[in-house]
Amino acid sequence: MSRKVVRASKFRHVFGQAVKADQCYDDIRISTMTWDSNFCSVNPKFVSMIVDASGGGAFMVLPLNKTGRIDMSYPTVCGHTGPVLDIEFCPHNDNIIASGSEDCSVMIWEIPDGGLTSPLTEPVVKLDGHSKRVGILNWHPTAHNVLLSAGSDNVIILWNVAQGGAVVRIDTVHPDLIYSACWNSDGSRILTSCKDKKLRVLEPREGTVLFEKEKPHEGSRPVRAVFVSDGKILSTGFSRMSERQVALWDPTNFGEALTLQELDTSSGVLLPFFDPDTGIVYLCGKGDSSIRYFEVTDEAPYVHYLSMYSSKESQKGMGYMPKRGLEVNKCEIARFYKLHERKCEPIVMTVPRKSDLFQEDLYPDTIGPEPSVEADEWFAGKDAPPILISLKDGFVATTKAKEFKVHKSLLKTTTASAGSQPESSGEVHSLRKEVQDLKAALQELTKRVRELETKD
Repeated sequence: MSRKVVRASKFRHVFGQAVKADQCYDDIRISTMTWDSNFCSVNPKFVSMIVDASGGGAFMVLPLNKTGRIDMSYPTVCGHTGPVLDIEFCPHNDNIIASGSEDCSVMIWEIPDGGLTSPLTEPVVKLDGHSKRVGILNWHPTAHNVLLSAGSDNVIILWNVAQGGAVVRIDTVHPDLIYSACWNSDGSRILTSCKDKKLRVLEPREGTVLFEKEKPHEGSRPVRAVFVSDGKILSTGFSRMSERQVALWDPTNFGEALTLQELDTSSGVLLPFFDPDTGIVYLCGKGDSSIRYFEVTDEAPYVHYLSMYSSKESQKGMGYMPKRGLEVNKCEIARFYKLHERKCEPIVMTVPRKSDLFQEDLYPDTIGPEPSVEADEWFAGKDAPPILISLKDGFVATTKAKEFKVHKSLLKTTTASAGSQPESSGEVHSLRKEVQDLKAALQELTKRVRELETKD
């Protein structure tokens, strides 16, 4: 009699848990735009989310420790003239964030340590080149200051951000709206999914199609795809009957899926987040109230369902913390920042372990913040794998974060805050004088009242 043996995996018991209410970010009006991006980006210093803005577009950047109720008057980044559709922190400098908007522009912002003290309206760099709204942004994982943007004009542009210019323009490949675009681990390939029901693997500098797959999912709703380990591709989409599916592909043999699983019937697009260190992929549906997670391995059926984190509230967006921002002594293997209508709630994924010691099997060396190649070298054809760091003693930056340098000839940004300092100090002086005058008048009046009372 054969007994079914349960597959051995150290991630079988991973569980998700929302943090306590006082650790959430409350009273934030999250954007109501109907766009399938994450709406949230996070790193070990800041969490940022796209917020509702009357006239133009804005997003909020908060230091991670600024939890609790956020004041209505808290300053935002509000330089776009149309709604913001996507934001992404630079992986090589935690103070730099890129934003794409309906106003057809991409802007690069520098956030001061400790967060904003006044509204930020002037970007460090403004990148113009798209003719329609820009809905997808993705920083290059290893090259310094290289940014990918994709717009509703069906064009992908690769920017050299420090020079403020477009270097590669891929405008003949996609005949319809681009649903997703992402890099592989060393940034030598781009993977896109498009409304014409095709997955494409591109050579980024040439803009040529290396592999393509027609109809990875039969349904007509948006498909999302990411690179997973060993160059394989994981896609999420819909069947003809609008059932949500997850599939794994080998681009060198695109004919047949390695596995294709049906999950449920729901209309929300599944956003995949892949962790290369553990081989776990997390699927977060927009409008869902759950996060499903699977382990991707080399043995059939390749994508193994682990478990699901469920809650009552549906998610409007999701931020994913890089590995170096996690608490390793608590065996935390992922942390999500879930956007509700009026708040942002961190959700911690943990492997239950009895020991408090560093668990080497859970934390192999992971991608650090150092770029391994400069923009010019990368555009000239040099690829380099990411520089890895150990998390054994918690991540500590040994080198100063890559300074964000911009060639001044291309930029004519004025530092508005520096210009307005004398004026504001003059205002403070006049206000102080007014307060003193009011105090003096109040003392005069109370003295008068006392005199009148003693007369009576």
